Amino acid sequence: MVILTIVATIASGMVWQQNRAVQVEAAERARAQSAWILAGALDWARLILREDDRVNQQRQRTGQLPYDGLDEPWATPLAEARLSAFLAADRDNNAEEGGGPEAFLSGSIVDAQANWNLRNLLGPDGKIMPTEMDSLRTLVELAGAPADAAERIAGALRDAWVPGADPGGTRARPISPARFSDLAWLGIEPETLSRLEPWVTLLPVRTPVNVNTAPREAIVAAIDKLDLGTAERLVQQRQRQPFESLEQVRAQLPPNTPLDAARVAVTSRWFVISGRLRLDERVLEERSLVERRDADVVVRRRERINLSEPR
Repeated sequence: MVILTIVATIASGMVWQQNRAVQVEAAERARAQSAWILAGALDWARLILREDDRVNQQRQRTGQLPYDGLDEPWATPLAEARLSAFLAADRDNNAEEGGGPEAFLSGSIVDAQANWNLRNLLGPDGKIMPTEMDSLRTLVELAGAPADAAERIAGALRDAWVPGADPGGTRARPISPARFSDLAWLGIEPETLSRLEPWVTLLPVRTPVNVNTAPREAIVAAIDKLDLGTAERLVQQRQRQPFESLEQVRAQLPPNTPLDAARVAVTSRWFVISGRLRLDERVLEERSLVERRDADVVVRRRERINLSEPR
């Protein structure tokens, strides 16, 4: 009996190890397949943005003005759809008959310049720009965040980005943030970041706000002496006809309203591509920051948002 018990225990352990190895291999295979599919989705989104850039160039050649607005194909999100719908060569080719795994893909392209950019706070000389500081204060007030949040954010970014910002050398230089959420490293409360996130972003370079895609709060931050009511009228006007130039924007503003081309635009270079794949019991989400320039779309940052089981 002792021998039988030992043999049964060893056999059970071997079966468990084999089953575990199969599960690990299946999980790794699914993860690799998901990554490949999302890489293909990213390339497809980049192709859409390149095509949109080609259309803008064609508009210029025909005497029209380029713009980037929410009425264009890139701005239409992809609702969750079965992956076989994209891959099928004919009506008889589907996932159900093929017996393959259930895979569903969704995604979107969002204009990163629809939000006010924290990178605008500091000028080329490393000093905080008063007009942009006023913009941040305005957004903090609209968001209902603590009154001192703007000063704390600006000070933390200056310390992180500007060498020698702390002349006394009493503080260690903080890690430079690359994403808006990284401001938590600098001591900014998660609740404050959550309130500001719909209107504020952090990009690698200074960028203007695109009036054709921005929410009214970001427009107010980018145009001095503008109120929410006028910004809302701009939003309603662009729904009827996107702005093709800053002169068209100026025509909708009260007289003597300043409009700085370095802070406001009707086109965009930076976009965020999001992809979500649901494969069997796993969900993989990825987000990529891309820059469109020189007739190409370059990936500047790519990150995995989460990997979990759907509920």
